[in-house]
Formats: sequence, structure tokens, C-alpha cells
Amino acid sequence: MTQAGATTTRKSTGPQTTGKVIITCAVTGAIHTPTMSPYLPITPDEIASEAISAAEAGAAILHLHARDPETGKPDQTPEAFARFLPRIKQSTKAAINITTGGSPYMKVEERVRPAAQFKPEVASLNMGSINFGLYHLVDKYRTFKFDWEKQHLEATRDLVFRNSFKDIEYILSTCYDNGTRFEFECYDIAHLYNLAHFAERGLVKPPFFVQSVFGLLGGIGTHPEDVAHMKRTADRLFGDQFRWSVLGAGASQLRIAAQAAALGGNIRVGLEDSLWAGRGKLAKSNAEQVQLARKIIEGLGMEVATPDEAREILSLKGGDKVAF
Repeated sequence: MTQAGATTTRKSTGPQTTGKVIITCAVTGAIHTPTMSPYLPITPDEIASEAISAAEAGAAILHLHARDPETGKPDQTPEAFARFLPRIKQSTKAAINITTGGSPYMKVEERVRPAAQFKPEVASLNMGSINFGLYHLVDKYRTFKFDWEKQHLEATRDLVFRNSFKDIEYILSTCYDNGTRFEFECYDIAHLYNLAHFAERGLVKPPFFVQSVFGLLGGIGTHPEDVAHMKRTADRLFGDQFRWSVLGAGASQLRIAAQAAALGGNIRVGLEDSLWAGRGKLAKSNAEQVQLARKIIEGLGMEVATPDEAREILSLKGGDKVAF
């Protein structure tokens, strides 16, 4: 599974920038539960509608999870994804990114199945194991709509989201022949070094799409110095061979997006990462968050990348080469 040309070049130039900023929208995820927001998409129709609206608002990449339409519980079966993937592809030009993270409770063999079957342009790939704490959210809600929600959150007191070197190799080898590129999700500084390790072994190919994740309990924090430290470390490890993007969890979403955009980075928003559209204001849609991200980008004098521009920047294979 060796990929040619994958060795990193450690320059100080930082990622190449084009003045075009890629917005990724993560539509539903596996963290938030139905009780937390009435706007969280759960059914295939809701996920498809939200993804299409986010693309119309300016998202060039759509990062997708699936859920049980009755309970909202994360569902990583290919059958669940098949209920909305074709509709989204037919209705937008956006590149589709299928999660291999799934839920922290799932085994890697379960998590990779949709990406292996549908061969998307992009798949997420978590670059290291972390404590994955959501239990602190339990006390914010007096009651829950579904029995699974409280247990899902409370059990994270003793949850390690496993992404071992063996697991990462398994996902890489499973998806290698599909032409799928990866959104390398880095929840801490060590995850950047893990990516550098796989690059040095020739198992991943630049340009690396590095998604720095801030604000999840168990990962790096949300202080501006945390953001800058991630950027400096990625610059040193990968030089001009990576494209940097950020996601801020919860209330930090737009503040971190603004800092990253000012530093030449790309932005990920969406109800997977944050339920908010301002202090104390629930976002009524994914598109609302995309529109807020767009205002930041254009306010800085830059332009939002189109799906085809994103494909060129990230060297994606094209939407006609997927299996859905």
C-alpha cells in the first residue's frame, strides 16, 4: 500500500495558500444527541436536506455520519449511508467525506465499512487515541428523549477512543485502492507526529488535509496559543505539503475559525461540532453556520472555494469516481 512521493519536506514556508478557503460542513456526527437540539438532523431526509442546504450556502465538502432514524443513535452500517448518499450527490457538486470515526464505541472494522464500500473522494481518519469525554454534558439536561442518550454520555468517563497505529494502518490499507484521500483529524500535537510517521513510511501521500480539532475533553484546548501551536507544529513537520483546516467544538467554533482563516487556514463547521450560532442561540441549520463562516472569510478579503477548487487544492479524484 505504499504511495509514491509521500515523504514530507520540512520547510518553514507553511501550507500553500491560494486565497480560496475551503468550508467543510459536518452535518450531524455522533457526539450530540437529539435532546440537545431540535435542529439536529437524524433521519435520512433530514441529513440529505441539511447537507444540500449547506452546500448551497458555500460548503465545498460535506462530512457525513448516519443515524438511526427512530432514535438518533449513531449508525455506521453502509445501509444507513445508502439512504442519503445518492440524493446528496445528485443534488450538489460538493465533495462527500464519509467518516471512518463513526462513534468512539465502535470497532475499527465497523467504522471503515461505509468508506470501503462507497469509495468517497474524502474520508476522515483519526490520527491517535484519546480520552473522549462527553460525560460533563449530562448535568445540562434534566431529561432525555431517548434512553440511550444519557448512557452514551455518562459512559465516556471510562472511554478511550481507540485509534492505534494498527487501526490507522487498517483504514489506510482498506481504502488505499479506492483513490480516497483523507481528512486527517488531529486532536492533539502527538497526532501530527503520528501523521508524520506514516508519511515517512510512505503510507500517505501529500497534500495532507490536516483537520486540527480543538475543544473536545481529552484533546487540545481552545486557547489561541493552542491554535497557533498546532499551526506551528504542522508547518515544521509538513512544510508546504499540507492544507490546514480547523474545527472548534461548541462555543469556540467561530472564534477558532476566524483565527485560522486569518492564518491562511480552512474552516470546518456544522452541527456535529457545535450546536450554536452565537452566544445562547441554537443554530437552526447547518447552512446557518456555513453562512457565518462565509462572512468571516469574506470579511478578511478572501474567497470561499467552490467544490471544484477544493478538489484541485486537495488533489481529489472527482465526484464521478465514487461508488454511489
